[in-house]
Amino acid sequence: MSAEKSHRGPSDRRSPSARRPSRPNFRSVAVVVSDRTRSQDWYTQRLGLDLIASDDHWVAVGRKGEGGAIHLCRTLDYDPSGALEPGNSGIALGLAGDFEAACAVLRERGVDFSQPPTKKPWGWYACVRDPDGNEIWLVADR
Repeated sequence: MSAEKSHRGPSDRRSPSARRPSRPNFRSVAVVVSDRTRSQDWYTQRLGLDLIASDDHWVAVGRKGEGGAIHLCRTLDYDPSGALEPGNSGIALGLAGDFEAACAVLRERGVDFSQPPTKKPWGWYACVRDPDGNEIWLVADR
């Protein structure tokens, strides 16, 4: 078969189930905050994440070049009844190296721990609270 005939492009007539779908990749998750500037400072200066984007409403923190980000979303900008959503965000960040020492550095930077560093058979974890009460889980990278 010639290369021309083996190429399948947009006119591919195979059934949708026979084509391999594009796989999604993780982009961001929103955390509702009351003050983007204060939250940006907390997530970058205290927690140690990088500022990925800062463009009016879109402020995102994460690790440059790592993929995925936390969008610091101030819902009051577009919804006057928008409320904060404090508590367990379900977000987990990995910490490499000595977990207890890394947590001690965070505590020295003024990070509030709602769950102190704890060792379990599967590894270390802790939970921190941002200025609006959003809880972020920290787990030891293996």
